Amino acid sequence: MVIPVHDVNPARRTPVVTYALIGANVLVFLFMPGLSGSVAGDSSLAQTCHLHAFLEHYAAVPRELMHHQLAQLVPTGEVRGAGCQLGPPDYVKSPVLSVFTAMFLHGGWLHLLGNMLFLLIFGNNIEDRMGHVRFALFYVICGYAASYGFAVFNAESTDPLIGASGAIAGVLGAYLVLYPKARVWVLVPFLVFLPLRLPAWLVLGFWFGLQAVYSSGEGVSGEGTVAYAAHVVGFLAGMLLAWPLKPGTPPPPEPRGLLFGRRARPRHTW
Repeated sequence: MVIPVHDVNPARRTPVVTYALIGANVLVFLFMPGLSGSVAGDSSLAQTCHLHAFLEHYAAVPRELMHHQLAQLVPTGEVRGAGCQLGPPDYVKSPVLSVFTAMFLHGGWLHLLGNMLFLLIFGNNIEDRMGHVRFALFYVICGYAASYGFAVFNAESTDPLIGASGAIAGVLGAYLVLYPKARVWVLVPFLVFLPLRLPAWLVLGFWFGLQAVYSSGEGVSGEGTVAYAAHVVGFLAGMLLAWPLKPGTPPPPEPRGLLFGRRARPRHTW
């Protein structure tokens, strides 16, 4: 897998929504129960049970999304014997709202940082093209499309679905439509990490191809823990929504007054 570093595609204004999304994801992750101990190397059973209870409450569950069948017994956060205690939920969960909250939950530092890297590199130009409000709506719509798309193919699954990957896949799909010829610096692992500058259509097309292959079960050992089908659906949703804005159509009007963050140099992430 190639690792993007930055794109040679300057933006006209500061991507405040992209920055806000990154900040929100990081803050939520830092305050997720049970993760601080695992990062420090002290992942106790109590912390694990607390995390499972939190995810049951705020993560999206495919079976709940498709059938609105909420679990009668859920982890309470307490330890019972060698496992986690179960009991009736003391909250009312909305499956539809859980899709939104799940977009800000991540299972570990690698999951979080990988998602935020892609959002930082490719999100600024999509926000620049769409405008702040439309980009925020676009991001949420892609996240919902990805979650429900995954649920369609896994309607009976009770595993919690978390992460911003589906929404960010939509950003990548939009970037492929709007800036296919933009150059992207990537690191390619070949004995050492080789820096290469490649066209966006090649980088993102390769990424999408891998997700499509993995979603079919090829090249993946066991059931895995990554919702590749959500990536595929989110990517396609982003392409579809961005299609009316592809090159050749007029850009959205400039905001009145001073432009934010106008620059002539390439946008670097490091």
